[in-house]
Amino acid sequence: MIEKDFVVEGLRRTRIDEYLEKELERAGYGGMDVQVTPMGTMVVVYAERPGMVIGRGGKTVRAITQKLKTKFNLENPQVEVKEVDVPELNPRIMAHKIAAMLQRGMHFRRVAYTTMRRIMAAGAQGVEVTISGKIRGARSATAKFTDGYIKKCGEPSTKHVKEGFATVQLKPGVLGVYVRIMPPEVVLPDKVEIEAPKVTETPSEEPAEQVESVEEIENLEEVEDLEEIEEIEDLEEIEDLEEIEEIEDLEEVEDLEEDLESAEETEKEDTDGEESEK
Repeated sequence: MIEKDFVVEGLRRTRIDEYLEKELERAGYGGMDVQVTPMGTMVVVYAERPGMVIGRGGKTVRAITQKLKTKFNLENPQVEVKEVDVPELNPRIMAHKIAAMLQRGMHFRRVAYTTMRRIMAAGAQGVEVTISGKIRGARSATAKFTDGYIKKCGEPSTKHVKEGFATVQLKPGVLGVYVRIMPPEVVLPDKVEIEAPKVTETPSEEPAEQVESVEEIENLEEVEDLEEIEEIEDLEEIEDLEEIEEIEDLEEVEDLEEDLESAEETEKEDTDGEESEK
């Protein structure tokens, strides 16, 4: 009997979703979520234009709440409206937009490519748009348009790929629009990241490198010592040169003094000789 309860609950949620989609089509209906709380049943409605869902003075929300209580037998229903952050990544909203453009008479190829460009520009990893019905002539046909990367089968397809469906009534017949979007935040299980290789040094090479570094430091110290010694020698040479220059200056002064003395002696001898002759 538990299985029957699950089936009944799922059927009721599907009927609520169909009702809200029909009533809030103009508001950009993007889905709903039912949460059972101790205070009652919380129905979260996602829409592109929340103002149209609320209505003037909350009239539309009150009407929807009363309908959920009487028609679908929800206990104390409470409707909460949330705005869709990125409408281009919501497949239900985009499917209704495609249906509206087809209703205005636009060509299905132009509509599909325009919508795919908008969805991929919003950051989606991949998108698939399928339009089926009497799109070319009297016979029914299916046109499928894809862009980017999107999963078609397996658990990633059912778990990560979002789907949306809409119908549009035209003169030739009814067209079905099916949109599948892979959001940008999806991480697939087969994704592999290749890291750059890390260079590891063996223990035997480390002491040798340390010895080489020690030898380099010692060589640098020796070079600095040699430079200091050369500077000292240069200073000593400069001091020696200054002493030599002082000595040479003294010798020149002594030579000049000796020349002056010899000159004075010769003058004295000359004067003495002249006096003796007189």
